[in-house]
Formats: sequence, C-alpha cells, structure tokens
Amino acid sequence: MFSSLGLFHNLPCPEKQHCKRPNCVFSHRPDLTQIPVTHVPVDLPKHANASTGVAQSFTSQPVAGPSTVVPAKRSISSPLRPQAPRNGASSEPPRKLLRTGPPQRPVAVPVGATTTSTGAPVLRVSPAMSQVAIPVRQAMLKTLYDHFVILYENILRNNPTLASEHALKQEEEVYQKSNKLTYRNAVIVSVAALKKRPKPDSPSHPSVGTEGEILARQEMRKKVESLKLTVSDLEPHVLSMEQMRTWGYIVEVPPGPGGDKPHEEGSIMTCERCTQKFVVKRRDQADQCRFHWGKAFSSKVNGEKRRVYTCCSATVDDEGCSTGPHVFYETNPEDLHRRHAFTHTRPEDPTGDTALDVVALDCEMIYTTGGMRVARVSVVDSSGKEVLDEFVRMDEGVEVIDFNTRFSGINAENSASAVLPLASIRKSLDDLINSRTIVIGHALENDLKTLRMIHHRCVDTAILFPHAAGPPYRRALRTLVKEHLGQTIQSAGAAGHSSIEDSVATLDLVRWHVVNRPRPKPKIAAILS
Repeated sequence: MFSSLGLFHNLPCPEKQHCKRPNCVFSHRPDLTQIPVTHVPVDLPKHANASTGVAQSFTSQPVAGPSTVVPAKRSISSPLRPQAPRNGASSEPPRKLLRTGPPQRPVAVPVGATTTSTGAPVLRVSPAMSQVAIPVRQAMLKTLYDHFVILYENILRNNPTLASEHALKQEEEVYQKSNKLTYRNAVIVSVAALKKRPKPDSPSHPSVGTEGEILARQEMRKKVESLKLTVSDLEPHVLSMEQMRTWGYIVEVPPGPGGDKPHEEGSIMTCERCTQKFVVKRRDQADQCRFHWGKAFSSKVNGEKRRVYTCCSATVDDEGCSTGPHVFYETNPEDLHRRHAFTHTRPEDPTGDTALDVVALDCEMIYTTGGMRVARVSVVDSSGKEVLDEFVRMDEGVEVIDFNTRFSGINAENSASAVLPLASIRKSLDDLINSRTIVIGHALENDLKTLRMIHHRCVDTAILFPHAAGPPYRRALRTLVKEHLGQTIQSAGAAGHSSIEDSVATLDLVRWHVVNRPRPKPKIAAILS
C-alpha cells in the first residue's frame, strides 16, 4: 500500500461514524464538522448613501454555513469580463442579417487603376465580387489596351491617357453584358471591332470611344439630323424684348440719318488691342502695336491668383505676344448707325412670301477704318442646307486695316473677290428673312449689329446654354459643340473660322436642345398673340 499524502486530512469524512475504510484519507476528528470554504472577494453594485449621497461599494464577507457560500467567479471589474457598450447600445449579440430583396449578380467594376510596366492599366477589383477570374480579366484588359494604343497612335501624343481610360471602360462594358462563359468571346468580338475602325486624327473623331459611347453618339446624331426645326419647336426659346435688351441687342433704330460718317480715317481713336490712342490709318499705313490675341482669365500661380492670357499664359502686366496694326471697335448704337444705317427686317408679305420660317446665321468680321465691319455672311435653313454664303465688299471710303484672319478666316484674296456691298447683301437676306422668321445664332446680337439689322425673333445658343456665372458671361461655341455634339469646330488655328461651319453648329445645338431638354412653358406674350 502507498502511504497517504494527507491532502484530505482537514476535510471531514462524508460517512462520519459509519465509515468502514481501514485507512480513511478523510479526518474523523469530532471537532471538525464544517467544510472550510476559501473566500473569493466579489465586487457588488455601488449604492448611494441616503444621508451623504456618496456611492458606497459593498464586498461580500465570509459567513459560515452552506447557505451563504459564494461561488468563485470573475469580479465585475475584471478585465476578462465583457463590458457593456458605452454608447447605450444593446449588449445582446447581433442578429443574423436577412435578405430583403431578390438575389443579385455580383458586380465587379474597376474602382481605380494604375499602369503596369508595359503601360497597360491595372484592374482593381475585389476577387470575391467578380464572376470572372481577375487574372483573366487583367489579360483581356491588356489586349484591349494594346489595340486602343494602335488605334489612337495619331492622337496619343496630346492625349496620353486616352487608351487606358477607354480600355478600362470597354472592359467594364463587356463584363456587364456577358457572363463567366461568354466573357472571353465578348472581348474577342470587341477587339475585332477595334481593328475595323479608322484611325482618328482628333479626339472628336467618330471612331474615338468605347462601343457603347460610339453607339450612343450615333443614335443621338440620327435624332438630331432627322429633326427639321419648326416654328412651334422654337417659339418657346425666342428671346423676349427684355432678354434682348439685357444681352445687348439693338431693338430700335438709333436716332439720326444713319450712314453720314462711314469711316474715321485720320481721326484719333483708342486701340482695342493695346488701349493706346492712335491715328486711324488704312492697312498699308497703319502703325503697329504689341498685344495679346487671347482672352485674360483668372488663374492660380504658386498659390497666388493672377490674370493670365489664353494665348501665351503671360500675365496682364507682361508685354504682348503678337504684333499688328492699331484697330478700334465700337459698341455705341449711335456710332454704329453713323457708319451704316440700321433698318428693320421687312414685314411679311400676305400675298406670297419667299422668306423661310427658320434660318441659322453667322457672320465673319474684319477691322476697317469704319470700325469692325462684316466681311462674310452665311445662312442655312432649318435642315442645315446652305442657302446663302457671300463675301461682302466694303462701303465706299471704308478701307481694311486688319483682316483678323485668326478669327475671321478672311484674307486679302477673299476680300478682293467680294462683289456685293452690305446694302446688296441685305436685299439678298430680305428674300430669306422677314419679320416673322426665327433667326438662330450664337451671340447673335454681334451678327445683327454688323449687318445693321434689327430683328425681334431670335434664338441665341449663348443664352440657350447659359454660363454658370450668368450674364454677361457666355460659353464659347466650340466648347458647347464639343460637349453636346462630340464634334470639334474652329480647329483651323491661324487659318480662322468658317461662318458656314459655325451656322450649322448653332443649328445642330438647337436641334440637340429640342431633342434632349424638357420643353419650356410657353411665354405669356406668345399665348396672347
């Protein structure tokens, strides 16, 4: 037998005097009747003392007897005991989230991309959200990128990120339209379509973009081109007399005989370009000045706000970047009337009229000894067909100072080919335009001023597509055409603009607006008439 270690000699034998073990490991001493209990202190909740208002904490005391034994457990303040939420939220375990809608297919689209060493963009998509393996999608993305690079080789120099952006968008379009089994074939079809596209020479070329973008542009172009504007389409957009006055339209014939002083040769005027005083001289005798042909705009340079020019990014304090003759520009209606008289458009002929219901008009202007004068007039009908395009011969005694070719597109050869003076051009316009004709243009008040025409039924795209800053600010025609029609106009640089191109562009902008924008409420004046 092994000897006892005496581990239970302080515990009374459970069977007491009835124990029949010859060598019982428990104690049979008569004075040992209760089982000793080890006291474990436990923190109890604090209670406020009614008399002092001070919280007191009570700790349990050891009391003999089985009924008062406190079981061992973690204290309330133990770091191992889970604490209740401090913000008052429920401490119960979270319930299982329940589906509230039909099951949907996981959508994985690029959330950001960098480029690899080969220049291809990197797809950043969670693998758990993609039905197609990410390595497969990345390989297909690189294939698309390589073919976009080949397609855009003529325009990537000025648009280095275009291939990456369109490759990402094209891959996303393919993924959205396909599934795990058809994804690869869908990409192959897209690559084949890319190979068939003509290489673009500008970012606005029809072959620039993803398949979805090109299809959307084609659909929109069909809608715009198929729309032949009618008077009812345009009536809500005709400017009111108040709007015309606000935007600088001349709505009445200025006082005076008109045409009594066609030029200012030999007079002292203020140069529009350099703001210096000068003597007005014809082109071969004119004095030269330094000027900026671009417009000044606010820009931040090294955190400092400064006014800089669009032509050369120089500040307004820097010397001009171009050289040219002194010129002047007049805006006062009386001064313009003295150069060439204003007249109203003719009234409608009730017996039969050749005038059109809707036309789009644009003019090109040059600097002369009589101020800025019209040098070319272009008119298209409501379907975009050219109905008039003429160069204008200057009035008697008026000499050219500067053809302003960068903006007008007019050169000495064009001017020399002009046959009809402004008075004859106005008679030609009378065959196309009467007082009821709706005339469309961009910043149309400038064209009407240089034509010395007073007309009250005008639709102006500069007002139809307003600048965010409000009057007198306007958005450029080329910007609006690029944004809404996806086309590039006025891209000839120093060769200048084309009045035919601009008149068609304004017509297309109005057609786009009629197709895409909600129809405005009819004006009260139109209802009363």
